[in-house]
This record gives sequence, structure tokens and C-alpha cells, in this order.
Amino acid sequence: MSGLATVAQGGGGYGFLADATMVVHFAALLYIGLGGFVAWRWRRTIYLHVFFAAWGVAINVLPIVCPLTALEDWFRAKQGLGSLPGGFNEYYIFGEIIPDALLPVVAVLAIILLVVSYVGVWKRWPRSPVQPSGSSANPSA
Repeated sequence: MSGLATVAQGGGGYGFLADATMVVHFAALLYIGLGGFVAWRWRRTIYLHVFFAAWGVAINVLPIVCPLTALEDWFRAKQGLGSLPGGFNEYYIFGEIIPDALLPVVAVLAIILLVVSYVGVWKRWPRSPVQPSGSSANPSA
């Protein structure tokens, strides 16, 4: 395991900070994947999740550097280690946790999870009762 085995190497406090950044990064990825379900309980978190989900898509589709990857790379450089080859996902997840052959399946499952979680939020979101046409919102009028 190339990624998980090298982070803990030397560098004093920078090794700990690189590890902490990696943990926060994994937590952010879990939130991107499952945060829609959190909104089933705490509805207002859906706004934060939409941002995280859009950010996750942008990072993987556009040539944008994730600030957490940049931060971990900086801590790694302070330890005398190189940048994460290929970025966070390629270094820690693709081929390490998820076999390369399953990446398309995992991508489809992630989209399905997102859609199911958002449909659940929508179904649980309180809606105003619809006023019949011709009726007044003020019953005393």
C-alpha cells in the first residue's frame, strides 16, 4: 500500500499534520458521499452538502487543485517527501481501497446514493399547503 504506508514517515509535527489532513480529507469525502442522508435528520445541512457535492464534482472534472491535497502536499514537503502522486484520490483510494476495475461501478453507485439522498430530503422537506384557487390566504377577509 503505497499511500497509507508512507504518510507516517518522519518530519516531526509535520507528519502528524499531514496525517490529520488526510483524516479530514477522508471525512470530507464521506460527507460528499453520504451528507445528503445527514440532511434527512438535519434539513438545513443540505445547503452545505450541495456545496460539498458540487466542489467534489468540480475537483474531479476541472483542473482545480483541492486545498486539502495542497495542504497535505505542503506538510509532506516539510517532511522531505514529495507531493501525492496523482492527487489524493489516486494516491489513497484508486487501486488501494477501490480496485481500478470497480471505479466505474463505484462512480455509478455514488451518483445513485446522491440521488436517493436528495429525493429523501425532498420528500421529508415541509411544504406549504396549497391554497385552492380563488381562496384568500386571510380567512377573515
